[in-house]
This record gives sequence, C-alpha cells and structure tokens, in this order.
Amino acid sequence: MTTTAPPTTAPALAALHGVRRRRRRRTTVVTGVLAVVVLVLAWSVLARGGHAGEVLDYAAGLIGRGSGEGAFTIGRIRLPRVALAVLVGIALGVAGGIFQTVLGNPLASPDILGVSGGASAAAAFSIVALGLSGLLVGVAALAGAAVAATLIYLLAWRDGVTGYRFVLVGVGVAFAINGLVGYLLTRSEVNDVRSVLVWMVGSIGTPRWRDVGILAVAVLVLAPLIAVVSRRLRVLALGDETAGGLGVRVERARLLALAVAVALAALATAFAGPVAFVAFVSAPIARRLLPTAGAVLLPAGLVGAAVILGAELAAQYLVPSLEAPVGIITGAVGACYLLWLLVAADRRGETA
Repeated sequence: MTTTAPPTTAPALAALHGVRRRRRRRTTVVTGVLAVVVLVLAWSVLARGGHAGEVLDYAAGLIGRGSGEGAFTIGRIRLPRVALAVLVGIALGVAGGIFQTVLGNPLASPDILGVSGGASAAAAFSIVALGLSGLLVGVAALAGAAVAATLIYLLAWRDGVTGYRFVLVGVGVAFAINGLVGYLLTRSEVNDVRSVLVWMVGSIGTPRWRDVGILAVAVLVLAPLIAVVSRRLRVLALGDETAGGLGVRVERARLLALAVAVALAALATAFAGPVAFVAFVSAPIARRLLPTAGAVLLPAGLVGAAVILGAELAAQYLVPSLEAPVGIITGAVGACYLLWLLVAADRRGETA
C-alpha cells in the first residue's frame, strides 16, 4: 500500500528550497564583497604615499617584466606587513565568531576573556624574567594563551560550561592578568619596556616573510578543524537538548570549538600581540550582513582582516608622525562599539 504526501508538502518544500537558495546567494555575494574590500584596503596600504608605481613594478618583477625597483619597500617591508595583517585579522575574526557562537554571548571574545591577555603576560614574563627574544617569545605567548584558556574552562566548569559563567570567570581572569602585566612592566629594565609595551597594545610591526609563512601554515593546518567546528556550531545553535538528540556530543563539540578558537587567538597574538577588539566586533558585523547564516565564520574572518587593514590606514593617515600601533586604533573603535552595545541592550531591558 502506498501513501501520498499531504498536498501542502510540495509547496512547503519548494518554499524551503527557495529560502535556502536566497540565503546561499546572499552569503556568496556578501563574502565576495568583503573579499573585495580586503583587497582594496590591502592595495591602499601598499600604495600609500605614492608607492602605487612601485607596487606595479614589483608585481611585474615577479614575472620577469619589471625593473624590481620596489623590491625592498614593497617586497621586504609593506607586503609582509599587509599579509600578516590579513592573516591575523582572519584568525581573530574566526576565533571571536566561535567564542560568541559557542557561549551565546556577544561579550565572549579572546581579548575580553583573558585568552589574549594570557599570551601577553607570558610574553612579557619571558622578556623580563627569562631574557628571551624573537620566536621564543612567540612560543611563550602560545603557551600563555593555552594556560589562561584552560584555567578559565576549569573554573567555569559546573557539570558543563555555560556562556554566562564562562564570561564572568574570563573577565575576572583578564583583570588578574592585566595586573600581572602591569607588575612586570614596573619591573622591566628600560631597554625591555618598549618590547613589553608591544605585548600590551598589539602591533603588526615589520614582520619577516618567515613569520608570515609560519602563521599561514598554522592557519591552513587549522582550516579542516574550522570547517568541522562550523558545521557543529549550526547544530549547537539549536540548543543542547536538540543537538544531543541529533547525535552530537554537546560538551565534546563545545570543547573542540573553544580549543580551535583559542589556538587561532593564540597564534594571532603570538605574531601581533593582543590587537584589541578585532575578535569582539568582527562576528557581530558579519551577522548584521548575514542575519540568518549561522556562525558566519568566513565572513567574520574577512571582517577581521578589513578591520586591521583599516586601522593600519587610519594609523598611517591620521597620526603618521606618531606611528601608533594598530592595537590603539582598534581599541578606540572597539571601545565605542562596546559602549553602543551596552546602551542598546539597556534600552531593550536586556543584559549584554
């Protein structure tokens, strides 16, 4: 005996497929536009101050058709800086998107929760107390972020992890870490103060291609895990009970997602210091562009890259004589966004 589907099934399925097509189309368009914005900002940073000709000459030199006069200015100084800024922005944007989606709280980001602060404290300690420099400081920063994240997770654990408790514990740990960094700064030698300050505000600096290559390889290695996490975040967004009913081990999925986010934030901090608020603002901006697209990790990463490149331009044009670190610019913008978020939540009678 055969059964026939209700007459309303076919129109409902057609409508559902239409919604999905429109969602995919909008996601593709927005992602493409963000990629173009990142490319335009990257070109603007490279060509600032009339260096457009050198950029074109350097590009022609790569295929043997140019004089290569811009090899030093573009190839050794500006291009590695732009490449690192893009990679750091992508890593922080994706990390912030994962944190906020897993914990269900717009305040959940590695810089506010103390993960980036843990990297800063470990880097400062390695400089002041151990006399380390170079790549070893970056390794210490990675270890510091991992230790801070583990401490927050253990303190927030109560038969599982809830976003509200995790954020409160993270903010407390962040304040303690900031105090530790301040103490280390007061104990620093004069020659070490500048190096420690970089680990307090964040700066792209003048990286070498080796640094860019290491970060690029690390992000590529994490890319498959990011794809796995992105799929699981869509299920976790339905709620713990629904996700469990669909066969997802909720706590294990949450722990994996947080581990990937911590790794991304730690890597970005190890190469650029704690660039403030990039992870905090990237995902909310992406969600406003794609309100029904789930975790929006790739768009959030592109927004993060655009934010850092935009801060680079602002630092170069607005305060060129001061050479302000990019972390100061992003911190000012992020602080304004945080105040707006709190005011908007208060008007709705909610808590951020």
